[in-house]
Amino acid sequence: MARLAGKVAILTGGAGGIGAATAELFAEEGAKVALVDIDATALAEVAARIRAVVPGAEILEIARDVGQEASAATIVAETLSAFGRLDILVNNAGIRSYEPLDEAKAETWQKILSVNLLSYAYLAREALPALRQAGKGAIVNISSTHAFNPRGGMGQYDVAKAGIISMTKTLAFEEADRGVRVNAVCPGLTLTPFHVRRFAPQGKSEQDLRTEKVDHNIQRRWADPREVAWPILWLASDEASFMTASVIMADGGTRV
Repeated sequence: MARLAGKVAILTGGAGGIGAATAELFAEEGAKVALVDIDATALAEVAARIRAVVPGAEILEIARDVGQEASAATIVAETLSAFGRLDILVNNAGIRSYEPLDEAKAETWQKILSVNLLSYAYLAREALPALRQAGKGAIVNISSTHAFNPRGGMGQYDVAKAGIISMTKTLAFEEADRGVRVNAVCPGLTLTPFHVRRFAPQGKSEQDLRTEKVDHNIQRRWADPREVAWPILWLASDEASFMTASVIMADGGTRV
């Protein structure tokens, strides 16, 4: 039997990279997926691709800005209306800013925190009643290795990712008696479309990045997004029934 058969999942940041790979894997494993992203065009492309490669996949496209608090209730309501239940929430949405902290603007802080941290809190809050009712609800929050290994120049992003870890553990403690597990995954260097675009001006193709040796981790390579989707799947499934308040490093052995 498929590992997520009969389950319904909300997955944010679903229009590319780790989110798209996770949605496809969830669909392969039998889940109905509410796929959320602000980019409606990219979202439609991902949903169409999943339907093409996974026969019978049930994907609900929800184009919303998760940085707006009101979006959380709408996303949950649309999912329940379409699928009748909710078992899994994967908070994956994220944006970046390249500002050293001594230059960080208030508006940048607000944007980063609203998407990368507060959207996780708001969606969890709105999803919890349905997750509790499901009986074996699971939340998986996507953080980053940089929650533990911050670097210069991306302080706002790294601070938000560290906040996700704290929020994950706190929520796990609060929800343990209500049957909802809450865990986090910290991806390392992952070859998402964002990075492919970022390196294109340097003359590096996606294939170049896939084959190059890097010093970031002891495996000396980039992860494919699907390699990060696998631990997300496991934490979301009943196989991880004794896992809560845990953090999995999917990072190839990141060097400190």
